[in-house]
Amino acid sequence: MGDDSEWMKLPIDQKCEHKVWKARLNGYEEALKLFQRIEDEKSPEWGKYLGLIKKFVTESNAVAQLKGLEAALAFVENAHVAGKTTGEVVSGVVTKVFNQPKARAKELGADICLMYIEIEKAEVVQDELLKGLDNKNPKIVVACIETLRRALSEFGSKIVTLKPVVKVLPKQFESREKAVRDEAKLLAVEIYKWIRDALRPPLQNINSVQLKELEEEWVKLPSGPPKQSRFLRSQQDLKAKFEQQQAQGGDQSDGDEEEGAAPAVDPYELLEAVEILSKMPKDFYEKIEAKKWQERKEALEALEVLTKNPKIENGDYGDLVRALKKVVGKDANVMLVSLAAKCLAGLATGLRKKFGTYAGHVVPTILEKFKEKKPQVVQALQEAIDAIFLTTTLQNLSEDILAVMDNKNPSIKQQASLFLARSFKHCTQSTLPKSVLKPLCAALIKQVNDSAPEVRDAAFEALGTAMKVVGEKAVNPFLADLDKLKLDKIKECADKVELSGGKKGGGGGGDKKPAAKAPPPSEAPPRTSAPPKKAPSAAATGPSKKGKPASAAGGKAKKASDSKEVAESELSPEVCEDLAAGVLPASCLQQLDSANWKERLASMEEFQKAVETMDQTQMPCQALVRMLAKKPGWKETNFQVMQMKLHIVALVAQRGQFSKTSASVVLDGLVDKVGDVKCGGNAKAALTAIGEACSLPWTAEQVVSMAFAQKNPKNQAETLNWLSNAMKEFGFTGINVKAFINNVKTALAATNPAVRTAAITLLGVMFLYMGAPLRMFFEDEKPALLAQIDAEFEKMQGQSPPAPSRFTKKAAAAADDGDEGEEQEEDAGGQDIMDLLPRTDISDKITSDLVSKIGDKNWKIRKEGLDEVASIISEAKFITANVGELPMALKGRLSDSNKILVQQTLSILQQLATAMGPGLKQHVKALGIPVITVLGDSKPNVRAAALTTLQAWVEQTGMKEWLEGEDLSEELKRENPFLRQEVLGWLSEKLPTLRTVPGDLMLCVPQLYTCLEDRNGDVRKKAQDVLPTFMMHLGYDKMSKATGKLKPASKDQVMSMLEKARAVMPAKPAAPAKAGGGKESGRACCNPPPHPPPQGPAGKKPAAKGLKDDEDKSGPIFILIPNAKEQRIKEEKQLKILKWNFITPRDEYVEQLKTQMSTCFAKWLTDELFHFDFQRHVKAIGVMMERLESESEATISCLDLILKWFTLRFFDTNTTVLMKVLEYLKLLFSMLNREDYHLTEYEATSFVPYLILKVGESKDVVRKDVRAILTMLCKVYPASKVFPFLMEGTKSKNSKQRAECLEELGCLIEGYGMNVCQPTPAKSLKDIAVHIGDRDTSVRNAALNTVVAVYNVCGDQVYKLIGNLSEKDMSMLEERIKRSAKKTPAAPAKQSAPERTQKEHPTNPNATFLRKPAQEDPNKLNAARQNAHHGESSHPSIPKQFQLDLDMIERDHGRVSELPDLVQHQLDELLEPITIPEPKMRSVSPHFDDLHNSTASTINFVISQVASGDINTSIQALAQIDEVLRQEDKAEVMSGHIDQFLIATFMQLRLIYNTHMADERLDKKDIFKLYSCIIGNMLSLFSMESLARDASMGVLKDMMHGLITLMLDGRVEDIEDGQQLIRSVNLLVVRVLEKSDQTNIISALLVLLQDSLVTTAGSPMFSELVMKCLWRMIRFLPETINTINLDRILLDVHNFMKVFPKEKLKQLKSDVPHRTLKTLLHTLCKLTGAKILDHLSMIENRNESELEAYLRRTVKHSGNLSGVKSDRGNEKTGLHPDDRMSKAKVSDILSEIFKKIGSKENTKEGLTELYEYKQKYSDADVEPFLKNTSQFFQSYVERGLRMIESEREGKTRIQTSAVIPQHSLDSGLSSNNEELKPAVYYERLKILRQRQGLENTTRPQQRPPISSLLSSKPSVASSTDMLQSKLSQLKESRELYRQEHNSHSPTHGRSASPAANLDDLKKRLERIKSKQQ
Repeated sequence: MGDDSEWMKLPIDQKCEHKVWKARLNGYEEALKLFQRIEDEKSPEWGKYLGLIKKFVTESNAVAQLKGLEAALAFVENAHVAGKTTGEVVSGVVTKVFNQPKARAKELGADICLMYIEIEKAEVVQDELLKGLDNKNPKIVVACIETLRRALSEFGSKIVTLKPVVKVLPKQFESREKAVRDEAKLLAVEIYKWIRDALRPPLQNINSVQLKELEEEWVKLPSGPPKQSRFLRSQQDLKAKFEQQQAQGGDQSDGDEEEGAAPAVDPYELLEAVEILSKMPKDFYEKIEAKKWQERKEALEALEVLTKNPKIENGDYGDLVRALKKVVGKDANVMLVSLAAKCLAGLATGLRKKFGTYAGHVVPTILEKFKEKKPQVVQALQEAIDAIFLTTTLQNLSEDILAVMDNKNPSIKQQASLFLARSFKHCTQSTLPKSVLKPLCAALIKQVNDSAPEVRDAAFEALGTAMKVVGEKAVNPFLADLDKLKLDKIKECADKVELSGGKKGGGGGGDKKPAAKAPPPSEAPPRTSAPPKKAPSAAATGPSKKGKPASAAGGKAKKASDSKEVAESELSPEVCEDLAAGVLPASCLQQLDSANWKERLASMEEFQKAVETMDQTQMPCQALVRMLAKKPGWKETNFQVMQMKLHIVALVAQRGQFSKTSASVVLDGLVDKVGDVKCGGNAKAALTAIGEACSLPWTAEQVVSMAFAQKNPKNQAETLNWLSNAMKEFGFTGINVKAFINNVKTALAATNPAVRTAAITLLGVMFLYMGAPLRMFFEDEKPALLAQIDAEFEKMQGQSPPAPSRFTKKAAAAADDGDEGEEQEEDAGGQDIMDLLPRTDISDKITSDLVSKIGDKNWKIRKEGLDEVASIISEAKFITANVGELPMALKGRLSDSNKILVQQTLSILQQLATAMGPGLKQHVKALGIPVITVLGDSKPNVRAAALTTLQAWVEQTGMKEWLEGEDLSEELKRENPFLRQEVLGWLSEKLPTLRTVPGDLMLCVPQLYTCLEDRNGDVRKKAQDVLPTFMMHLGYDKMSKATGKLKPASKDQVMSMLEKARAVMPAKPAAPAKAGGGKESGRACCNPPPHPPPQGPAGKKPAAKGLKDDEDKSGPIFILIPNAKEQRIKEEKQLKILKWNFITPRDEYVEQLKTQMSTCFAKWLTDELFHFDFQRHVKAIGVMMERLESESEATISCLDLILKWFTLRFFDTNTTVLMKVLEYLKLLFSMLNREDYHLTEYEATSFVPYLILKVGESKDVVRKDVRAILTMLCKVYPASKVFPFLMEGTKSKNSKQRAECLEELGCLIEGYGMNVCQPTPAKSLKDIAVHIGDRDTSVRNAALNTVVAVYNVCGDQVYKLIGNLSEKDMSMLEERIKRSAKKTPAAPAKQSAPERTQKEHPTNPNATFLRKPAQEDPNKLNAARQNAHHGESSHPSIPKQFQLDLDMIERDHGRVSELPDLVQHQLDELLEPITIPEPKMRSVSPHFDDLHNSTASTINFVISQVASGDINTSIQALAQIDEVLRQEDKAEVMSGHIDQFLIATFMQLRLIYNTHMADERLDKKDIFKLYSCIIGNMLSLFSMESLARDASMGVLKDMMHGLITLMLDGRVEDIEDGQQLIRSVNLLVVRVLEKSDQTNIISALLVLLQDSLVTTAGSPMFSELVMKCLWRMIRFLPETINTINLDRILLDVHNFMKVFPKEKLKQLKSDVPHRTLKTLLHTLCKLTGAKILDHLSMIENRNESELEAYLRRTVKHSGNLSGVKSDRGNEKTGLHPDDRMSKAKVSDILSEIFKKIGSKENTKEGLTELYEYKQKYSDADVEPFLKNTSQFFQSYVERGLRMIESEREGKTRIQTSAVIPQHSLDSGLSSNNEELKPAVYYERLKILRQRQGLENTTRPQQRPPISSLLSSKPSVASSTDMLQSKLSQLKESRELYRQEHNSHSPTHGRSASPAANLDDLKKRLERIKSKQQ
């Protein structure tokens, strides 16, 4: 068992690696317990085991392995870092656990795998398990399959990726081992549950018997989808839901079924792609061209076999597709045509989206070929075109389909319509937008009237399907011209349509009909949610090609009547007369054609009256206008009658249901009168009215053609003028530009200048709406005319079109139903402009000769070919999308070896983009993507040309086509740095502008991650830039999930970048204001404002859609994002963003701020704030002022950004802006003060320095404002922190700034006393005094005034503080001080406190923001804060902190009555945060929690007073701190301030030592009292380990220096009770050694020893005491060795040995230092063994170090010794073995006794036993036990024995308070050591305090005899009670003070000094208390 004892002592992690299996077993057991015990998943303890977990599972001993597996499982389950071990551990499980015979081991192994999956490591686990399937050991294979099955069964197919599993499954069915086959079968059954029939194709080739068995099993499975039963850590919400359902019995879960169910798996995804190009017959292309059809057939049959593969590998299929196309198009043998069609279908099915590139080439050919009648050919072609449709979009094919819709052959038309019907079924509302549907419906409507019945039926079916898919409402506008019969037929077809089940369209399909009939608003919500959908009100204004208005959408139930009205038939004159007679007076009709003009006029008047009073619905419009046209009609010669007549036409058009038929009757006459001087106005009004009734586009077309059919130039000019005006009034919606562009051209060529001018004006108006494309129509005009047109366009440039003021009636009605329709329609109108251009079809010019030229071997011929293409395109100007074989030919040239040709091709492609316009979309895949490939070219000029081409294309096509499919991700896969950086740069520019992107963008993410780690720096940079824009579209979650497949190292790196990107992620662009010149705002205004509500359902975004800026601005200007500010602070700390620190702001700072503001400021406000026009800034600040109160919370959340923006404005030269800025800042700071908000350090440092720059502004008014702001600033930011900023400001070159800063410093000192001077008053004043000698008079005066202010506060001490001044400066100063003394009265005037502090600290802290919590004044500092100043203050509003003025309190009755409650309240408030579990957070955060910012500032103030030169101030401050430290539950507030407090304390010790002790004037009792307070405080502090450990090494060093110096100070012994004081210091030193952080204290002592040995001037006693402390620490080492940082201590020893090498040490007078060092190192070696050599990491060059050599020697020697003795008693007593042998018994007894004395708990008992033993055996020799211990321990034992003796003899006075070492804290208080923990320490402290002249509550008082204190039980009880509850303690404390006759108020504890004042103080305080009662 000897061995056992050896490993039993090892730490757990070492046991786990031990070579003895029992040790390992024991280690695993203990590790398991440990893992179950650690609660914090991020505890550093886990880190120790990271490297060991693999060994746990791969343990060779079977017994130990089981325990190891259990421990590993616990580790994986509980440790946050476990994920890092996944790969190695799972691999270990597979190879070393799954082959074990024990079932339990396998089960645990599988559990570990599943637990890794639960902690989000599914991919890694799955990879390892799949690797295990290749293992030769069948046991392992079986276990891997079983684990995969369990994982799938529990986690489901969303988490376990099935594709790789399905891929390897068939192989398992072929295994020779039955167990493997059986397990594979079970796995197949499990997979089938999740993906159903998608599993069949991959398994089709397995053994038929097995397949049959599987089929039988599959049939038995339940039909419902399975559910995930175990959840990832990130799926806790799902888990809760699942458990809830289980609890309810699981039956009610049907509703959520779809949600939880796994997504349907596409079998295609599970298949392996097959490469077929290489397998094609070598002579395929020759055979396919062969003359014999049999050879062609052979080639096609061989190909058909290959194309039957369900998934085909991507490649270049261009040549193959061309060959097949040729067969389909030109082969005479129909059998071969159908074979080729089947091959095409196979290719399309196998390639899917990758075939999209070729779709455009093949479809026209297939459609043409539908002329074949043979069913087998038609069927093959149908299959082919249907398969091809699925690879592309209807939009891409629409051009080709429309091209054949007018074909003469009915079969082609029929098949095209049927193809459309089938295609529509695959579409949804979003994939079938109006822009695509409109032209197709127009073509189908033509076919509805076709003579061939089959064509009509096919068209009905297509229209019916469209109606079913997108709803009646969307299709109806296009069906306006159809009669009811045909409409019914379409609806009937729609009802019959069955949409394809699984498709999304199907989901909505069933509901479409009711929705269509419902009133439009019911349909609006689903529409608005998806951008491309067209809204309901649509199309009244969107005519079909014939220009008839689609009024059907307008009314809700008037569809039938509308359609009749639209097609109103012409009425005969007789019918018209009858109808007119029914509504007009008889006299009116008779006089209509009277010869007398007056009668005609009277008739007109009656006519007008009748029309005005007539019922609108009954008005026979056509009859009335025909009556007006009756002779003389429009030839009326009397202008009055004519004016009336024209007015009546307008009235009828406005009031009645005026049809186009009625309009046709009058238009001719109206046009005739347009040019008439007298009647022209009325004629135009009538035309406008008809425009409103019949739509402007139709009216304009008719009017213009009529005007130009006449010869009258006046009419022509006025018609054009009317049209210009009408366009502005109606907007440009639906205008058919083509219709009158020729007439405009005629007008431009007219001889009459008025006509030309009118035409140019009209073009100007059109330019407003159409923009630049309009000019293209007039390129051929004469230069002079072109110049005039350009000049007109120039005038219009930058103007936006006016808002429409008139609407077509039905459109207006529709607009009431839903505004967005209007807007959508206009979008369409806007896009149509490019479609209006006359386009040429150049396909016939792209001959096969030209194509072969372009592909020629000779580059010159290739160039000729390209030149020809360029000239063809430039001649044609605008071309259709059909360009034949050109795309394929040009694609080849993009990879030409001749770079000149590549560039030429690129310029042709740019030309093509301009010429083809939007039709270019269908060529993106074929020609656009190859342009991206060119971006990888090594020549910069080629890349630049490619990028320009790319931009030109995207302008025409938009981005959607480029992002769809895999093409872009395939490009990024190419490892070409040029290509990558260009593409990523291009994406980062384009993506932010898009509102939606295709889901395929996700495919680029893996490539993006690769680019983030690319070798090329530019690629990495571009990838980082584009990351936020990807995230904007895909979301953080998707992107972080995509990192799962990365290697761990890469993943961490990418995740950190994702975090960064998340912070700067741009917002998605607002709803579209689409491109196209000035259209935007015209469109924006076209919606009448009163209808925003319909946009509601779509959430917030659409609300902004069509609104103008002004309406936008009603929302909040700041967006409140929780924790955003904290995130920004964190990023700046981690240097992720630029620190806000500059001389003048550079662009990157402005850009960074703009980015940060974009997330939490309204977009319009950000635009205003960063506008180049200062007026916009002023306006924006105005809005911010208005919203300051209403949005105060949000303002505070963005405060850092607001202040940063204002700092930028300080650098502007514009005074208007500056004054506005200062005005806002004043309001802002007063709001912050009201809200009790405290500026954070981060906000202040990025704002105050820049504000101080402005204090030196030349304008008085600015300086005055800045001073006012600085004054307000001190209310929300501690004055002591403002002080350093002002000090920095005094260094400025600007003398005004220096002077103002000095003045401000003076005010701060007057207002706050010397404590504001940071870092120290002396340093600050020296810097201020320098300015007394400044050249500038104002600066000199300001500096003198500031020093005088100091003089007023601290008197003559000012001369000490300012240091040496020149004589001249000193005399100036003395003069000034004398003058000021004359001015100021002796008693400084007091400001009234209430005024100043009333609003300072309310008790309503709001934790959301960094409010000033009520804890602002802890430790009952309120009273102090509410007191007056010692000097006249220039800031009446600033409280003078921490002063106590008793006169004031006595005078102010009202105030005093509040005092005690307030004190109580504040203390409770202060401590509340500690009761909630916040300390955890605090311990984590590196700085004091911001939420307690105000408490922190208060503590800072109190601590700063500890170091005060005034003894009373210091005592008061110490009392307040002691108040907190005395109560354990409250002391936590000091956390984070320990170093600061200790520094203040030893500064005070130094001050006493150097100054006070030497000062004869001071009463030594005061000094003694101050010492007592300091030591009392320190004892309190160092009795709390949590706080004591905060002390840092440097501070401890100075601390110990101070204390040891004090112990050696001879002057102290002269003071009364000086000995007592030194003993207390002794006790304190022991406490410091025990409780501090052990590493820090040992380091501190080593450095202190080194310093004391270096300075020979020091007393030798000093270094001796330091060494004693070190020995004491060495004795603690066996217990503390695990907690200390050996590396640091060895570094300090190394540094010591560098200064004192061995030789130098030996030369010292005493050998003790040498021995001390040896003992330390020896002990460390003994405790750690050889491992100590691993701890030299911090020593830079170890070889030069003496230390390493010494350690090596020591380790060698100690290697022979036995293990470390754990028995400290033995070590201490140091008994030698021979002693033990001689007096075994005695020795045993004594060693037991000394063991007890040495232990903390039993020290008292030990001393008693020793005393009794000595009594019994008086001759017993204790000396051997004591001689090896320290002097300190010996004296302690002697004292203890003396004390017991005196106790036993009943003496009344016992001296016990000498130094009490660590293990005797209980001595002298109680002989039993039960539950005395806090109370005992507390009592000990209490006695000590009483000895030092402090009462329990740390008040000075007369000391009673010690014995009475020791025996006074009640005080023990009372203080223990006080400890029990902080509340009762606070309440009772007052009573307690009153009972103890010397007590006085807690706040003013140690303020009194001489005895004379003491009584006076007490009396006054009693008076205050009694008043309060």
